[in-house]
Amino acid sequence: MPRTSRPKKKPAPPKARAPRRPAPVEGVLSALREVYPAADCSLSHESPLELLVATILSAQCTDARVNQVTPRLFERFPDARALAGAPPGDLEEVIRSTGFFNAKAKSIRGAARRIVEEHGGEVPRTMDELTGLPGVGRKTANVVLGNAFGAPDGVVVDTHVGRLARRLGWSAHQDPEKVERDLNRLLPRETWVFAGHALILHGRAVCASRKPRCEACGLSAVCPKVGVLAKEKGRRS
Repeated sequence: MPRTSRPKKKPAPPKARAPRRPAPVEGVLSALREVYPAADCSLSHESPLELLVATILSAQCTDARVNQVTPRLFERFPDARALAGAPPGDLEEVIRSTGFFNAKAKSIRGAARRIVEEHGGEVPRTMDELTGLPGVGRKTANVVLGNAFGAPDGVVVDTHVGRLARRLGWSAHQDPEKVERDLNRLLPRETWVFAGHALILHGRAVCASRKPRCEACGLSAVCPKVGVLAKEKGRRS
């Protein structure tokens, strides 16, 4: 009598991993306050206009470099009217070392002209008016509103803040405006300015894009490290 083979058992499906819980907001803010108690705007400025221009210059450039350029810039072009009428070549020569100087000079002159023509020479105080200026997006507008006027419309989101928001489990988005919306919903309004500064500092000093220094991180105890553990496992295999 022929042997009958036993039916093979189907392998059990892999257990679905529970999604990592987002980092607790108060735990993160508390740790950031401890590590960066004096987190503040690192762009030197004495007026809303100077901060606006410095923030435009800071795109793809270090704040330290911008701070080397702006004293000479504002000595030569001290107000919006002077910037609006600046000969393009003269303005470009002063800001050349910040990179992308042609585009930045165009944005600065255009924004200054709009400020003179539509706002009486004063930097406007609303998000809609600021983002209506040439070369000014939500990030730049939030820097000005939060630091020059003490009235942020949202959290400043640069590449560092976006990266940390994803690793903390606070946002799954790549688009800065969507990340900002997530952070605005999550963080208390009174913490928006501090959180932006502290997250930027932490991204620069510890939570780097390619090799985050988790062993030296003051947030390690509460951070779910979304996207980080997979990279570490891939490097070890």
